[in-house]
Amino acid sequence: MRKRPLTRIVQWGHDLLAEVVSTGDLAVDLTAGNGNDTLTLYQLVGSTGRVAAFDIQLPALVATKERLTDAGAVVRLHKNANEVLSNDTGVDLFQLNHAALADVVRDRPTGIIANLGYLPGGEQNIVTQPESTVMALEQSCQLLAIGGRMAIVVYPGHPGGSAEGNAVDRFMSRLDSLMFHTVLMRVSNRPQAPFLYVVEKLRGRG
Repeated sequence: MRKRPLTRIVQWGHDLLAEVVSTGDLAVDLTAGNGNDTLTLYQLVGSTGRVAAFDIQLPALVATKERLTDAGAVVRLHKNANEVLSNDTGVDLFQLNHAALADVVRDRPTGIIANLGYLPGGEQNIVTQPESTVMALEQSCQLLAIGGRMAIVVYPGHPGGSAEGNAVDRFMSRLDSLMFHTVLMRVSNRPQAPFLYVVEKLRGRG
């Protein structure tokens, strides 16, 4: 078996989602960025599944659309449109803050992913914010299908990243242990390194 570096945090998140996301499922990318995570989700759900991806930066969504189109996906780009996700298969890209998740997605995804922080290669002053990130995580936990997983990568090394990381830590620590299993992967001897939370939903309320 090929050895993987322990610190490849993003890849661990992909691997753990791949265990539960299947062909034909719905998956969500809270931070489309350059499209790498969105492409991974599309590869998991296939042409009969659906992916919804969010980003406030139009250039990020344009790059994501190009990447997904090259992979053979049907891609729809919604510019500043708070529309409800349709049942059409393919990939829908929304130019919206991830805190608008519940306004757009009404069905239950089996996989949700986010890479917080700023767009790689983009403006580093445009970053995800603690308040809206926690709102997106709350909605994600409510929407997530039973047995589904959410993978969140946090980057504490950039300005504001530590505060967002602390907000995510507090949110995760408050999750009901009867409803969710939560795993944290952190490089303990590199405090500025990215870290990963993976949440699995065990049951719903009621």
